[in-house]
Amino acid sequence: MRLILNFILAFASCTVFAQTKPLKYSLSFPKTSDHYVHVELTIEHWNDDSLVLKMPEWTPGYYQLMNFAQKVEGVKLMDPKGNPIPVERSGNSWRINNTKNKSITISYDVKADRKFVASSFVDTSHAYLTPAGIFMYANDKINMPVRVTIVPKKSSDRIATGLEALTDREFTAPDFDILYDCPILIGPLEELPSFTVKGIKHRFIGYKMESFDRQLFMNNLKKMVETASGLIGDIPYKEYTFIAIGPGRGGIEHLNNTTISFAGSELNSAEGMNRTMNFIAHEYYHHYNIKRIRPYELGPFDYTKANRTNLLWVSEGLSVYYEYLVVKRAGLATEQQLLSSLSGNIRAHETDPGRTYQSLTQSSYETWSDGPFGRQGEEGDRSISYYDKGPVVGLLLDITIRKASANKQSLDDVMRFLYYNYYKKLKRGFTDAEFQEACEKAAGKSLNEVFEYVYTAKEIDYDKYLHPAGLKLLRTMEDGKPNFQLARIGNMDSSQQEMLASLLN
Repeated sequence: MRLILNFILAFASCTVFAQTKPLKYSLSFPKTSDHYVHVELTIEHWNDDSLVLKMPEWTPGYYQLMNFAQKVEGVKLMDPKGNPIPVERSGNSWRINNTKNKSITISYDVKADRKFVASSFVDTSHAYLTPAGIFMYANDKINMPVRVTIVPKKSSDRIATGLEALTDREFTAPDFDILYDCPILIGPLEELPSFTVKGIKHRFIGYKMESFDRQLFMNNLKKMVETASGLIGDIPYKEYTFIAIGPGRGGIEHLNNTTISFAGSELNSAEGMNRTMNFIAHEYYHHYNIKRIRPYELGPFDYTKANRTNLLWVSEGLSVYYEYLVVKRAGLATEQQLLSSLSGNIRAHETDPGRTYQSLTQSSYETWSDGPFGRQGEEGDRSISYYDKGPVVGLLLDITIRKASANKQSLDDVMRFLYYNYYKKLKRGFTDAEFQEACEKAAGKSLNEVFEYVYTAKEIDYDKYLHPAGLKLLRTMEDGKPNFQLARIGNMDSSQQEMLASLLN
């Protein structure tokens, strides 16, 4: 009986191993002048009768359909004797038949010619790869493990990525969600001196970072990380890497890394340093707010279609609000700089003709068609940006919760509750109703009135909500255009002084 049982266990173990063998990718760059990356995918002992490979339609962090499949060229499959095997293409899918118990090697090229943080770009000096646009996945097997070998154009090139390293050229991921969450930067990269926070290493590595005070910048970056992680009270990664991809626009957040457009020369002025630290704080805070504190709809991801949610105003808008707070609380910005940043969001929203038509939830849901900043400059514009109204509502919510709780609770407590209850305990995202419930739990009362600014296009009564924190909104005209500026009121009472000090510090 024992012999039979041991045989059964051994057979089951072999079966599981065959099904979970990693998909092995090899990346090389034989045609960098033409902006190509060459991919070879090897699959050992495939168990199914057929294999369908797919390219994602989008990449998490950038809520637009990217049609990555259109960049794929020259898909080839050869048998062991070097004879071509037919591959059937349909849209973003490639089908191979008669694959049962076979090992398969398929190759293809990806045109990487767009300089953008959500796209891949290859030239003769470096490569920046967005994995969702490079690596095909096996249909319905998104949870399969992955191994990636990278062969740079130059042997001296370095590689920066959030993937787990096996060697300096080989990397692994437990599944495709993690693979797609780890962009890859390759080239003559510079790494700045790392720092630790609570014993955890934080790296900054980049391409063409230009001239700036590197030690001052890293000192500031450490203060920012200490403040942002201290706000939540937990650091959930083993190591974090800031990956600077060169001058440009935009950044995208990930679980243990972020890719950011970066030009060091911008740090050589007080305004540039403040702007850059806000930007990096935003992307860093995202590893909490959206990667872990996430809307229910955003995970597990469906890479075949738009993943719509009403809650990007929380994920993006509140991250804008917290970028200002984190940088101020870290001692890297003045009160005036923080108020000026929020004033910019108010000005952008109040001069947007779409503000009387579209709500924050609609803006979040329609970002796949309207774009992340709404339909900019279009005649008859009826959309808004959750990047502008989101942080404004965040400020109003924060003040309202503080007032209702006699300044004993705040939006900080809401974010901590979402992190520990939904991410850590329940291991899922939260719904629209659950977010409002969390805010009302902190306030100890109904917040239906302030949430009207979330669900409707109702005009904001700034004075009513700002006054408890000793703030007001100044409205003026400059060069024939309306201007808005947050400022302290005169003769604040003690409760207003206490609330504003608590909020800022």
